Amino acid sequence: MSRIAYVNGQYQPHTGAVVHIEDRGFQFADGVYEVWSVFDGRLADFDGHMTRLQRSLSELRIRMPMSPQALTIVLKETIRRNRVDNGIVYLQITRGTARRDHPFPLPDTPPSVIVTSRRVDQAKAEATAKKGVAVVTRPDLRWGRCDIKTVGLLPNVLAKQAAREVGAYECWLVDELGLVTEGTSTNAWIIDADGVLRTRDTQANILRGCTRSTLMQIIKEEGIPFEERAFTVEEAKAAQEAFFTAAGAFVLPAISIDGTKIGNGKPGPVTRRLREAYLDAARDGAV
Repeated sequence: MSRIAYVNGQYQPHTGAVVHIEDRGFQFADGVYEVWSVFDGRLADFDGHMTRLQRSLSELRIRMPMSPQALTIVLKETIRRNRVDNGIVYLQITRGTARRDHPFPLPDTPPSVIVTSRRVDQAKAEATAKKGVAVVTRPDLRWGRCDIKTVGLLPNVLAKQAAREVGAYECWLVDELGLVTEGTSTNAWIIDADGVLRTRDTQANILRGCTRSTLMQIIKEEGIPFEERAFTVEEAKAAQEAFFTAAGAFVLPAISIDGTKIGNGKPGPVTRRLREAYLDAARDGAV
């Protein structure tokens, strides 16, 4: 079956779906996006993603193109038309199409809305999680508003490519103080040498990950020692366990950083437990 995309009010064959060449998302990366995991045709962490979407649009002064209720219908219909039981759905909203000029177009310019959905090979994802993955580090060269989920991802793309070229799955970005900020498309976590679970706080211009937020609630319920406190690359290398979170990755173990083995070089017990707990919570809470 061919895939279907939603583009500005129409469901179209994915292979022929297009936006105008002067769409500001294409010209200026003037837009935002969200990605939901899909379990049994339902959206995981729905409210968190919708709230973050509205915040990102507000920060960039892009108007919401339709009500959250109408947008939910579009998301679910795109999932249905693509027959996605388990996978992801991607939403992108830009400032719309107008003659190329740096200032904002006229206020009545309609935003562009694009939605796609695809299946994910669950067996492959679970095999990857069981084995664990490698992480590398690179300087964080992104703009200062990483709390907004914009489509301006070129620094992320370059860092992710650097990881893949050396056989790693993800790249953790490092600020000028030597502290890990986050991954190119994930939030970074460690269980440090003292057994404390740590991740950077969201006041430091990192993305407030929806998977991260759900996991923090699980951590609280599980009573695991936890701090929102940044860590250095060296602390990460000396950690008992390391992992990262995202809508597509869920909770994915990192078993090496820049070639240094983490712990015994295998996914740790706390990471495995948190992945299972997150997946259970995401499935139960999906709408």
